[in-house]
Amino acid sequence: MGVHIADVTHFLLPGSAMDAEASARATTTYLVQRRIDMLPKPLTEDICSLRANVERLAFSVIWEITEDARVISSLFTKSVIKSRAALTYAEAQTRIDDERMQDELTCNLRAMNSIAKLLRKARMDRGALELASPEVKFEIDTETQDPLDVGMYQLRETNRMVEEMMLLANCTVAERCLQDFPANSLLRRHPVPPARQFEPLLQAAGAVGVAIDVDTSKALAESLDRAVRPEDPYFNKLIRIMATRCMTQARYFGSGDVARPEYYHYGLAAPLYTHFTSPIRRYADVVVHRVLMAVLGLQPLPDGLRDRDFMHLVVDNLNVRHKNAQLAGRASVDLHTLIFFKDKQVVADARITRVKRNAIIVFVPKFGLEGSVLLPDEDDYLLDDDKQALTRRADGAVVYKIFDKCAVNIRVEEGFGRRKALVLEMTDRSLLEAGETVE
Repeated sequence: MGVHIADVTHFLLPGSAMDAEASARATTTYLVQRRIDMLPKPLTEDICSLRANVERLAFSVIWEITEDARVISSLFTKSVIKSRAALTYAEAQTRIDDERMQDELTCNLRAMNSIAKLLRKARMDRGALELASPEVKFEIDTETQDPLDVGMYQLRETNRMVEEMMLLANCTVAERCLQDFPANSLLRRHPVPPARQFEPLLQAAGAVGVAIDVDTSKALAESLDRAVRPEDPYFNKLIRIMATRCMTQARYFGSGDVARPEYYHYGLAAPLYTHFTSPIRRYADVVVHRVLMAVLGLQPLPDGLRDRDFMHLVVDNLNVRHKNAQLAGRASVDLHTLIFFKDKQVVADARITRVKRNAIIVFVPKFGLEGSVLLPDEDDYLLDDDKQALTRRADGAVVYKIFDKCAVNIRVEEGFGRRKALVLEMTDRSLLEAGETVE
């Protein structure tokens, strides 16, 4: 079984002007329906694009692997590949699910999927976390570029299949690079979150009688699996979204800069991890490809990778640019969400994710957005912080409680300095059941 990655470093030479620009950009920034590339389009869209029935240069990791997903041996090599098919996740899923399809390609997909499931189970047994984030997908008008519709991104089994292959490749490459270059490898770690960062999750879960153990990643993973409410199928995903927000940021680092126990990747429960699988869009992967080439004796390790001060600058830039790209991507989603709602009012299902004295925080699953609903008169309510509930002062009745379903009216309002903002207001759930949308 092999993972074949476009051989970007065959064309991107150390010390070249293109390499300096790619190093400065550090990553491709993904916005809604557009991107700011790290590398020129002739590379990203043609020369290094793996297409069906076209020969392409690749850097391959090939395993001899048993049917029960035990890796017997690993091979790293430069290669020329000719892909037999270029499939979307949906197309690959259709092939796997359609029992009438018994061609060699489909059977290979099913075999790889079965191995991926075993690899995933082994990761989970080690304590890897299955987290969640409210990723949204926009349908864009091709003429105006305005969003026509927005909804949650759908993950398929094939997404997970490819993810497991990429994780296995990244872990295998990390081990091989560190073996030959213990002081010059570029790795990625995920620090264990401090206990205080879990407090919002523990408070929210505790308010509805759900126990979450955060002593280890395995304990947390098992707690998240048990965090279910039969009457609310969406509850578990909400808890996982909250857990994701408690995490520390994963970071790139030089192998000679931190102690070996700090190499650990908490979220993946992996002792060693790096990025090898996306050199078209991440400069970190370009660095790792160059280290692996030196490991294989294909070319010497570039001088810059032996210079610790220089590598500190490269690594710091990788971390800063990666974070900035994430922020830009989220800002782009926020902007398009605002444009989508600018001329309409929509009533949508929502879940209460936090209760405060003067407002409640709600999450709207359909649109993947979260916002505050201000209370008209906070003096009418009493806050029970432990139970995350607001009771009416007059009669003691619970009015709002965390994880309760509610309905919100979403609209855009112009505020100070003509700045537009989304406004969420509580509304009657009967309007939701009637499917009311005011254009």
